[in-house]
Amino acid sequence: MIKWMGAILIILATTWAGFEMAKHFSERTRQLRQLKVALQSLEAEIMYGHTSLIVAAQNISKQLPKPLSLFFEQFANKLVKGHTSVKGAWEESLQSIWNMTALKQGEYEVLKQFGETLGQHDRISQQKHIKLALSHLQREEADAIDRQNRYERMMKSLGVLAGLLVVILLM
Repeated sequence: MIKWMGAILIILATTWAGFEMAKHFSERTRQLRQLKVALQSLEAEIMYGHTSLIVAAQNISKQLPKPLSLFFEQFANKLVKGHTSVKGAWEESLQSIWNMTALKQGEYEVLKQFGETLGQHDRISQQKHIKLALSHLQREEADAIDRQNRYERMMKSLGVLAGLLVVILLM
């Protein structure tokens, strides 16, 4: 009886671990979509609302779930305090929340590069930079969807099968 309980616990634990690893793939895709929506909102705020960068970032932070909402909130707060340049505020905010995201290095580079141009151009040029960042994020999203389709189900299965293997080896 105790052997069976242990076997079930092992299978449950490895299955849970497999599902957690698989969750990372879907989380990355979801966060990339949210990031694209955020940049589109930023574009709309700048182009059509004629809002300042601070107000735009505050508005976007209220529309997004965590951790991306934290990013825009911190960015707006750093701009309000005026301790650093727009580029510096963007990079510091990006670095402070990066470990909370499921995003990869490619997305970091796109966002960092976008931050270097933020607030340094007129509205038309800024719109071009936003569109460029969106196209890069679109490419990253396609890669994330491909990886999710390829590996998500495999990770779930691997968790269950690893549990079964451990149980067989222990019996």
